[in-house]
Amino acid sequence: MSSFRGWARPGPIPPGARDLPVVPPDETLDFISGHFRIFQLRDGHRFSTDDVLAAWYGTTWCPSAATVLDLGSGIGSVAIIAAWRLPGARVVTVEAQEVSVALARKSMAFNGLADRVDLRCADFRDPAALAPDERFDLVMGSPPYFPVGSGIQGDHPQKVACRFELRGDIHDYCAVAGRHLAPGGVFACVFPQPDGQRERMLEAARANGLAIVRHRPVVLREGAPPLLGLYAMTRATDLPEPMREQAWVEPDLVIRRADGAVHPEYQAIKLAFGFPP
Repeated sequence: MSSFRGWARPGPIPPGARDLPVVPPDETLDFISGHFRIFQLRDGHRFSTDDVLAAWYGTTWCPSAATVLDLGSGIGSVAIIAAWRLPGARVVTVEAQEVSVALARKSMAFNGLADRVDLRCADFRDPAALAPDERFDLVMGSPPYFPVGSGIQGDHPQKVACRFELRGDIHDYCAVAGRHLAPGGVFACVFPQPDGQRERMLEAARANGLAIVRHRPVVLREGAPPLLGLYAMTRATDLPEPMREQAWVEPDLVIRRADGAVHPEYQAIKLAFGFPP
């Protein structure tokens, strides 16, 4: 049992933890939720605060979800946290990069989730990725933020696809979520705030029949402006018309204090998904 100043990891001990596997030199095996761990490339895309926040926000505002869809799921970080926080839920993930899906398969097997998580290697914009009648109580996504050509893409192809809109943008995420949300379901995602990005988010939601019901700005360091936003949406037709343009804006979520220490609220959020504060 690992501990941090008297804190012990909560939750089930996965089968892989009883006999730790040999990890290839180019990979790492890292804790993500309680005793659950995730395989990551040492020099590739690795799970981030964005993934953690998307998973926490979605499972917080849809805590009774029985079916979960993770769009552009990458190495499975959002799906693993969701499976840990929603132990009765079945999860479907859709990811186009084969290297990321292969890592996710290893993680699901390690954590004993292979029978609960359906990993699909596909572009979620492809109609064949999801059956027309598939519906989910909770849809989540951590979309890439930047159009191709708008910045330095980086040195690893796995990272590029996670940061730049190579296979769809926020409109595509909202379009698929809108088609596959169950009545009363929630679509939760994280997206940048500045430089017109929030407006892109709002337009994408409206264009695909979604209404934003909760929005929480995220401040990465105390005193700085919000750089990210957390959004919870539902189908606009599920709401009375006056509510469709009345998102509840929550107080800023601050990740770190001005001195660099982890903010007390983010410490509490980390505890909520089984991670030491």
